[in-house]
Formats: sequence, C-alpha cells, structure tokens
Amino acid sequence: MRYLKKLNKLKLAFITGATKGIGRSTVITFANAGWDLILLSRNMGLMEKLKDELITTKSKISLVKCDLSNSSEIEHCVKEAVEKYGCPSVLINNAGCAFNRTLVETDLDQWQQTIQINLTSVFQICSLIVPLMRGNGGLVINVSSHASYNAFPQWGAYCISKSALSMFTKCLREEERSNSIRACTITLGSVNTPLWDSESIKSDFDRTSMLSSREVSDTILFMAQQPESQLIEDLTLMPSGGAF
Repeated sequence: MRYLKKLNKLKLAFITGATKGIGRSTVITFANAGWDLILLSRNMGLMEKLKDELITTKSKISLVKCDLSNSSEIEHCVKEAVEKYGCPSVLINNAGCAFNRTLVETDLDQWQQTIQINLTSVFQICSLIVPLMRGNGGLVINVSSHASYNAFPQWGAYCISKSALSMFTKCLREEERSNSIRACTITLGSVNTPLWDSESIKSDFDRTSMLSSREVSDTILFMAQQPESQLIEDLTLMPSGGAF
C-alpha cells in the first residue's frame, strides 16, 4: 500500500487530542518553533479554528477527524493521514479522558471508554505509525500522569489506564530500540485544563497552583528536540506546590 512507503525524514509532529488543554498548547508551541503538524481530534471545527489562528507561523498544518473512543475509526483515519501528509518524526499521544467513580461502581461502558482512549488508542496508533518510523529515528512521546504510580480513590480506571500506558511505553522502547525508534513518557502532576470543567469530573481543587498547559507543552518540545543520540525515558513534571 502507498502509505507504507518510506518517506524522507521531516520535522513533522503528529499530535492527538489537539484542540484543548495540553494538546492545543502543544500545537501552538510546536508551530511557533517551526514544526509542521498533523492534528487529530474528533472536533473538526475546533481544529480548523486553531489552524486559522496559526496561519502566521507558516507551519504546514494538516487535520484528521477521528474519534479515538471508536476503535474501528482509528486504522482508516491514521492510514489515510500518513498517506496524505507523511510519516511523522515525532508522535505525541496526548488524548485522554477521566471520570470520578469508585472501581466497583464503574460501569462497563465507562471502564472500556477509559481504557480505549487512554491506552488502546495509543496501541492502535503506534501499531500503524511506528513501523513506518523504523530506520528514520522516530520518537514517540506518550503523555502520562503521576496517577500511573499513585492510587487515588475514585480515580481507579484512570490510574490503571495510565499505569498500563507507562509499561506499554517501556516495552515499546525496548522492542524498537534496535530500529532507531525512541519511546518515552512525560509524567504529569495536575494541569489546569478544561478537563476539570467536564461533567464527568467532580473537583474543588485550587487550580491556580496547578501546572499550566504552556509549561507542559514547552517541556514536550524540549523532549522532542533532544538529539537522536540520547533519550529522556521519562520526565516527571509536578507543580511545585504539590497540588493533586
């Protein structure tokens, strides 16, 4: 198939969950740093608006509409994107979801959606893109959470999904090391994003003490710009005040 052909190495980043919070800030940060981008989100309108905002950056920005909660959409969307826009040199798996409920009160649909978006979609996207990166020095950055190694009551499904994501990244890194592909996580404390405004989250945290999306996106850019001879396997970024 045409999408499988080797492509020249580009300064091209593929970013999921691109329209809000960390994803949106990462798009802006990378565009201002001169990167071309492939954005993936289920909301085409918000992607188009963001692309218009960045017109002065001169970055080439391509848009992919895909609902990562629907596993059957992912293969078609990602294959088509890579065929049209090229194989990224950096893949940033940022999309995620969360809700508050004890494990035994979590219904199956909520469980499956959390695992699908936070873990399985990353597996699916990596399965499609990583083989194309082989030999070209590709980098995978998976956005994780300190919930991957801390247990928080009523956040069980989220904690479990992020813990599994961290191990997925470690295994991918070891398997693909000989193929010149690096895989890493950025492990985050609480970040002030629109996630906290969603109906699925019940919180009364002081959000002013949280990390900002800009602080996170600047760090992701720093990780992406490391030379191919070295790798930050995991970078943990926490609010200095120790907020949840």
